Amino acid sequence: MLDLSQLTFLWFNEHMKRLSIFLCAISALILNPQLATAAQPFITVASTTSTANSGLFESILPKFTKQHGIEVRVIAVGTGQAVRLARKGDADVLFVHHRPSEDKFVADGFGSKRYDVMYNDFIIVGPQSDPAHVKGCSSPTEGLFAIKSGEFAFASRGDDSGTNKRELALWKEAGATKNDLNKSWYRNTGSGMGTTLNIASGMNAYALADRGTWLSFKNKGDLTVLCEGHKSLFNPYGVVPVNQDKFPHVKSKEAQVFINWLISVEGQKLIGDFKINGQQLFIPSAK
Repeated sequence: MLDLSQLTFLWFNEHMKRLSIFLCAISALILNPQLATAAQPFITVASTTSTANSGLFESILPKFTKQHGIEVRVIAVGTGQAVRLARKGDADVLFVHHRPSEDKFVADGFGSKRYDVMYNDFIIVGPQSDPAHVKGCSSPTEGLFAIKSGEFAFASRGDDSGTNKRELALWKEAGATKNDLNKSWYRNTGSGMGTTLNIASGMNAYALADRGTWLSFKNKGDLTVLCEGHKSLFNPYGVVPVNQDKFPHVKSKEAQVFINWLISVEGQKLIGDFKINGQQLFIPSAK
Protein backbone atom coordinates (compact mmCIF):
# COMPACT_ATOMS: atom_id res chain seq x y z
CA MET A 1 0.00 0.00 0.00
CA LEU A 2 1.36 3.41 -0.99
CA ASP A 3 2.09 5.92 1.76
CA LEU A 4 1.20 9.64 1.62
CA SER A 5 4.56 10.72 0.23
CA GLN A 6 4.33 8.21 -2.62
CA LEU A 7 0.78 9.30 -3.45
CA THR A 8 1.88 12.93 -3.43
CA PHE A 9 4.76 12.12 -5.78
CA LEU A 10 2.47 10.27 -8.23
CA TRP A 11 -0.10 13.09 -8.17
CA PHE A 12 2.60 15.72 -8.76
CA ASN A 13 4.22 13.68 -11.55
CA GLU A 14 0.89 13.15 -13.35
CA HIS A 15 -0.06 16.82 -13.20
CA MET A 16 3.37 17.93 -14.38
CA LYS A 17 2.94 15.68 -17.44
CA ARG A 18 -0.42 17.31 -18.19
CA LEU A 19 1.05 20.79 -17.71
CA SER A 20 3.92 19.91 -20.03
CA ILE A 21 1.51 18.74 -22.74
CA PHE A 22 -0.56 21.92 -22.33
CA LEU A 23 2.50 24.19 -22.57
CA CYS A 24 3.72 22.35 -25.67
CA ALA A 25 0.32 22.85 -27.31
CA ILE A 26 0.32 26.58 -26.48
CA SER A 27 3.86 26.93 -27.85
CA ALA A 28 2.83 25.20 -31.07
CA LEU A 29 -0.08 27.59 -31.54
CA ILE A 30 2.13 30.61 -30.92
CA LEU A 31 4.73 29.41 -33.39
CA ASN A 32 2.13 28.28 -35.92
CA PRO A 33 -1.19 30.16 -35.39
CA GLN A 34 -2.72 28.51 -38.47
CA LEU A 35 -3.15 25.38 -36.35
CA ALA A 36 -5.77 27.20 -34.27
CA THR A 37 -8.13 27.48 -37.20
CA ALA A 38 -7.05 24.46 -39.22
CA ALA A 39 -9.96 22.40 -37.90
CA GLN A 40 -12.58 24.93 -38.98
CA PRO A 41 -11.43 27.88 -41.09
CA PHE A 42 -13.90 30.77 -41.15
CA ILE A 43 -14.40 34.27 -42.49
CA THR A 44 -16.36 37.17 -41.03
CA VAL A 45 -18.78 39.00 -43.32
CA ALA A 46 -20.12 42.42 -42.33
CA SER A 47 -23.48 42.60 -44.07
CA THR A 48 -26.94 44.10 -43.91
CA THR A 49 -30.01 42.99 -42.04
CA SER A 50 -31.87 42.53 -45.32
CA THR A 51 -29.59 39.72 -46.52
CA ALA A 52 -29.98 37.99 -43.17
CA ASN A 53 -33.66 38.73 -42.43
CA SER A 54 -34.75 37.63 -45.89
CA GLY A 55 -33.38 34.14 -45.24
CA LEU A 56 -30.90 34.30 -48.14
CA PHE A 57 -27.81 33.56 -46.07
CA GLU A 58 -29.52 30.75 -44.21
CA SER A 59 -30.34 29.23 -47.59
CA ILE A 60 -27.03 29.53 -49.46
CA LEU A 61 -24.18 29.69 -46.93
CA PRO A 62 -24.38 26.04 -45.77
CA LYS A 63 -23.88 25.00 -49.41
CA PHE A 64 -20.71 27.11 -49.65
CA THR A 65 -19.35 25.74 -46.36
CA LYS A 66 -20.06 22.15 -47.41
CA GLN A 67 -18.26 22.66 -50.72
CA HIS A 68 -15.24 24.67 -49.53
CA GLY A 69 -14.97 23.86 -45.81
CA ILE A 70 -15.02 27.53 -44.84
CA GLU A 71 -17.54 28.72 -42.27
CA VAL A 72 -19.12 32.13 -42.93
CA ARG A 73 -19.87 34.15 -39.80
CA VAL A 74 -22.23 37.01 -40.62
CA ILE A 75 -22.49 40.24 -38.64
CA ALA A 76 -25.89 41.52 -39.78
CA VAL A 77 -26.24 45.24 -39.09
CA GLY A 78 -27.18 48.36 -41.01
CA THR A 79 -24.96 49.23 -43.98
CA GLY A 80 -23.42 52.22 -42.19
CA GLN A 81 -22.39 50.10 -39.22
CA ALA A 82 -21.19 47.28 -41.48
CA VAL A 83 -18.92 49.71 -43.32
CA ARG A 84 -17.55 51.04 -40.03
CA LEU A 85 -16.76 47.51 -38.84
CA ALA A 86 -14.93 46.73 -42.09
CA ARG A 87 -13.04 50.04 -41.90
CA LYS A 88 -11.68 48.91 -38.52
CA GLY A 89 -10.58 45.57 -39.94
CA ASP A 90 -13.21 43.67 -37.96
CA ALA A 91 -14.42 41.75 -41.02
CA ASP A 92 -12.89 39.94 -43.97
CA VAL A 93 -15.71 40.81 -46.40
CA LEU A 94 -18.15 43.71 -46.77
CA PHE A 95 -21.52 42.79 -48.34
CA VAL A 96 -23.94 45.76 -48.40
CA HIS A 97 -26.32 47.79 -50.56
CA HIS A 98 -25.30 51.43 -50.70
CA ARG A 99 -23.15 52.01 -53.76
CA PRO A 100 -21.69 55.41 -52.71
CA SER A 101 -20.45 53.91 -49.42
CA GLU A 102 -19.02 50.87 -51.20
CA ASP A 103 -17.17 52.98 -53.78
CA LYS A 104 -15.73 55.24 -51.07
CA PHE A 105 -14.65 52.19 -49.07
CA VAL A 106 -12.58 51.02 -52.05
CA ALA A 107 -11.35 54.51 -52.98
CA ASP A 108 -10.08 55.04 -49.41
CA GLY A 109 -8.04 51.84 -49.62
CA PHE A 110 -10.07 49.74 -47.20
CA GLY A 111 -11.34 47.39 -49.91
CA SER A 112 -9.49 46.01 -52.90
CA LYS A 113 -12.35 45.74 -55.41
CA ARG A 114 -16.15 45.91 -55.54
CA TYR A 115 -18.13 43.12 -57.24
CA ASP A 116 -21.76 43.24 -58.35
CA VAL A 117 -23.70 40.39 -56.77
CA MET A 118 -27.44 40.97 -57.05
CA TYR A 119 -30.21 43.52 -56.84
CA ASN A 120 -33.83 43.98 -55.94
CA ASP A 121 -35.80 47.14 -55.22
CA PHE A 122 -37.23 49.32 -52.52
CA ILE A 123 -40.96 49.74 -52.05
CA ILE A 124 -43.21 52.09 -50.10
CA VAL A 125 -45.72 50.20 -48.00
CA GLY A 126 -48.62 51.57 -46.01
CA PRO A 127 -52.15 50.90 -44.75
CA GLN A 128 -54.67 49.68 -47.31
CA SER A 129 -56.84 52.72 -46.53
CA ASP A 130 -53.94 54.84 -47.86
CA PRO A 131 -54.96 58.21 -46.34
CA ALA A 132 -52.14 60.03 -48.18
CA HIS A 133 -53.23 58.56 -51.54
CA VAL A 134 -49.75 57.26 -52.30
CA LYS A 135 -51.00 54.43 -54.51
CA GLY A 136 -50.87 55.42 -58.16
CA CYS A 137 -48.29 58.19 -57.64
CA SER A 138 -45.85 58.77 -60.48
CA SER A 139 -42.76 58.56 -58.24
CA PRO A 140 -41.81 57.78 -54.62
CA THR A 141 -40.96 61.44 -54.01
CA GLU A 142 -44.51 62.39 -54.99
CA GLY A 143 -45.84 59.83 -52.52
CA LEU A 144 -43.54 61.01 -49.73
CA PHE A 145 -44.50 64.62 -50.39
CA ALA A 146 -48.16 63.67 -49.87
CA ILE A 147 -47.29 61.85 -46.62
CA LYS A 148 -45.33 64.85 -45.36
CA SER A 149 -47.99 67.37 -46.38
CA GLY A 150 -50.73 65.50 -44.54
CA GLU A 151 -48.39 64.53 -41.67
CA PHE A 152 -49.47 60.89 -41.90
CA ALA A 153 -47.56 58.43 -39.73
CA PHE A 154 -44.30 57.17 -41.24
CA ALA A 155 -41.96 54.61 -39.62
CA SER A 156 -38.27 55.09 -40.45
CA ARG A 157 -35.42 52.75 -39.59
CA GLY A 158 -33.21 55.68 -38.59
CA ASP A 159 -30.22 53.33 -38.22
CA ASP A 160 -27.85 54.59 -40.96
CA SER A 161 -28.59 51.45 -42.99
CA GLY A 162 -28.63 51.36 -46.79
CA THR A 163 -32.41 51.52 -46.66
CA ASN A 164 -32.32 54.50 -44.31
CA LYS A 165 -29.78 56.29 -46.51
CA ARG A 166 -32.01 55.82 -49.55
CA GLU A 167 -35.08 56.92 -47.61
CA LEU A 168 -33.41 60.16 -46.50
CA ALA A 169 -32.27 60.86 -50.06
CA LEU A 170 -35.87 60.44 -51.24
CA TRP A 171 -37.17 62.71 -48.48
CA LYS A 172 -34.68 65.36 -49.57
CA GLU A 173 -35.94 65.08 -53.15
CA ALA A 174 -39.48 65.41 -51.80
CA GLY A 175 -38.55 68.71 -50.15
CA ALA A 176 -38.62 67.49 -46.54
CA THR A 177 -36.45 69.41 -44.06
CA LYS A 178 -34.84 68.25 -40.83
CA ASN A 179 -37.59 70.11 -39.00
CA ASP A 180 -40.24 68.11 -40.91
CA LEU A 181 -38.58 64.84 -39.89
CA ASN A 182 -38.47 65.88 -36.25
CA LYS A 183 -42.26 66.12 -36.00
CA SER A 184 -44.42 63.51 -34.27
CA TRP A 185 -45.76 61.96 -37.50
CA TYR A 186 -42.24 60.78 -38.37
CA ARG A 187 -41.34 57.85 -36.11
CA ASN A 188 -37.64 57.07 -35.97
CA THR A 189 -37.39 53.45 -34.78
CA GLY A 190 -33.60 53.14 -34.67
CA SER A 191 -34.13 49.47 -35.56
CA GLY A 192 -33.73 46.98 -38.38
CA MET A 193 -36.18 46.44 -41.22
CA GLY A 194 -38.18 43.69 -39.57
CA THR A 195 -38.75 45.64 -36.36
CA THR A 196 -39.59 48.80 -38.31
CA LEU A 197 -42.18 46.92 -40.37
CA ASN A 198 -43.65 45.51 -37.17
CA ILE A 199 -44.01 49.04 -35.80
CA ALA A 200 -45.49 50.29 -39.07
CA SER A 201 -47.95 47.39 -39.04
CA GLY A 202 -48.97 48.09 -35.46
CA MET A 203 -49.63 51.79 -36.02
CA ASN A 204 -50.84 51.66 -39.66
CA ALA A 205 -47.92 53.80 -40.78
CA TYR A 206 -46.12 54.13 -44.09
CA ALA A 207 -42.54 52.86 -44.48
CA LEU A 208 -39.80 52.32 -47.04
CA ALA A 209 -38.68 48.69 -47.19
CA ASP A 210 -36.47 46.47 -49.28
CA ARG A 211 -38.52 43.93 -51.20
CA GLY A 212 -36.58 40.95 -49.87
CA THR A 213 -37.43 41.65 -46.23
CA TRP A 214 -41.00 42.57 -47.15
CA LEU A 215 -41.62 39.26 -48.93
CA SER A 216 -40.24 37.30 -45.97
CA PHE A 217 -42.10 39.46 -43.39
CA LYS A 218 -45.04 37.60 -41.86
CA ASN A 219 -46.72 40.27 -39.70
CA LYS A 220 -48.01 42.44 -42.56
CA GLY A 221 -51.31 43.20 -40.88
CA ASP A 222 -53.08 45.90 -42.89
CA LEU A 223 -49.93 46.95 -44.75
CA THR A 224 -49.72 46.66 -48.52
CA VAL A 225 -47.35 47.76 -51.30
CA LEU A 226 -48.33 51.22 -52.53
CA CYS A 227 -45.37 52.45 -54.61
CA GLU A 228 -42.91 50.37 -56.62
CA GLY A 229 -41.06 50.10 -59.91
CA HIS A 230 -39.55 53.58 -60.14
CA LYS A 231 -35.87 53.81 -61.16
CA SER A 232 -35.02 55.68 -57.94
CA LEU A 233 -36.02 52.53 -56.00
CA PHE A 234 -33.37 50.32 -57.65
CA ASN A 235 -31.40 48.51 -54.93
CA PRO A 236 -28.04 46.95 -55.96
CA TYR A 237 -25.89 44.83 -53.62
CA GLY A 238 -22.11 44.69 -53.82
CA VAL A 239 -19.41 42.61 -52.14
CA VAL A 240 -15.90 43.85 -51.32
CA PRO A 241 -12.93 41.97 -49.84
CA VAL A 242 -11.27 43.93 -47.05
CA ASN A 243 -7.79 45.02 -48.16
CA GLN A 244 -5.03 42.88 -46.63
CA ASP A 245 -2.52 45.67 -47.32
CA LYS A 246 -4.48 47.77 -44.83
CA PHE A 247 -5.15 44.95 -42.36
CA PRO A 248 -2.60 42.09 -42.60
CA HIS A 249 -4.67 39.87 -40.31
CA VAL A 250 -7.69 39.57 -42.63
CA LYS A 251 -8.25 36.23 -44.33
CA SER A 252 -7.98 37.51 -47.90
CA LYS A 253 -7.49 34.09 -49.49
CA GLU A 254 -10.63 32.60 -47.93
CA ALA A 255 -12.54 35.84 -48.53
CA GLN A 256 -11.75 35.70 -52.24
CA VAL A 257 -12.84 32.05 -52.39
CA PHE A 258 -16.20 33.13 -50.97
CA ILE A 259 -16.57 36.08 -53.34
CA ASN A 260 -15.59 33.99 -56.36
CA TRP A 261 -18.27 31.49 -55.35
CA LEU A 262 -20.91 34.20 -54.92
CA ILE A 263 -20.33 35.57 -58.42
CA SER A 264 -19.87 32.15 -60.04
CA VAL A 265 -22.56 30.46 -62.11
CA GLU A 266 -23.36 28.22 -59.14
CA GLY A 267 -23.59 31.03 -56.59
CA GLN A 268 -25.63 33.24 -58.91
CA LYS A 269 -28.05 30.40 -59.61
CA LEU A 270 -28.57 29.79 -55.88
CA ILE A 271 -29.30 33.50 -55.36
CA GLY A 272 -31.74 33.53 -58.28
CA ASP A 273 -33.43 30.34 -57.12
CA PHE A 274 -34.06 31.66 -53.62
CA LYS A 275 -37.79 32.35 -53.38
CA ILE A 276 -40.49 32.84 -50.78
CA ASN A 277 -44.01 31.76 -51.68
CA GLY A 278 -42.86 31.43 -55.29
CA GLN A 279 -41.55 35.01 -55.45
CA GLN A 280 -37.92 35.72 -56.27
CA LEU A 281 -36.25 38.03 -53.72
CA PHE A 282 -32.98 38.90 -55.48
CA ILE A 283 -31.89 39.12 -59.10
CA PRO A 284 -28.30 37.92 -59.78
CA SER A 285 -26.16 40.64 -61.38
CA ALA A 286 -22.54 39.42 -61.41
CA LYS A 287 -20.81 40.27 -64.68
